Amino acid sequence: MNKKSVSFENVDGSGLIIGVVVARWNSDVTAPLRDACVKALQDAGVAESDIIVQSVPGAYEVVSGSKHLIDQHKVDAVVAIGCLIKGETMHFEYIADAVSHGIMTLNTASTVPVIFGVLTCLTEEQATSRSTGEHNHGYAWGQSAVEMASLKKK
Repeated sequence: MNKKSVSFENVDGSGLIIGVVVARWNSDVTAPLRDACVKALQDAGVAESDIIVQSVPGAYEVVSGSKHLIDQHKVDAVVAIGCLIKGETMHFEYIADAVSHGIMTLNTASTVPVIFGVLTCLTEEQATSRSTGEHNHGYAWGQSAVEMASLKKK
């Protein structure tokens, strides 16, 4: 096994309700991440009707979108998907820091696990390589959501 990967054994999502919040900014990256995440949820036995996908404008908004799903839809876990690509200004650093802290705060202030699915890449090529093919991180994020939701239910 690759030292930079994680293994998942027997993730069973039957009976779970999972939210997926996806940023439309950098949608060429976030859409395949969303699709892989949803596939992982379905492969784990989460019913299609129990997967709630919420679109938000950008990575900054995935925090409030996640909170909305927690508060309004009684989800067992949320996957917060976004993509930040470094540009020429400090915007990348500010948004990456704010989103990281926001997701951490949701995890500590709520009993609902929120999976950090925000790519923070230096180049578009890095983002593409992490959102396509066998290196698409969305699938593992979906598996993480099922595992963490199941842990919560134990």
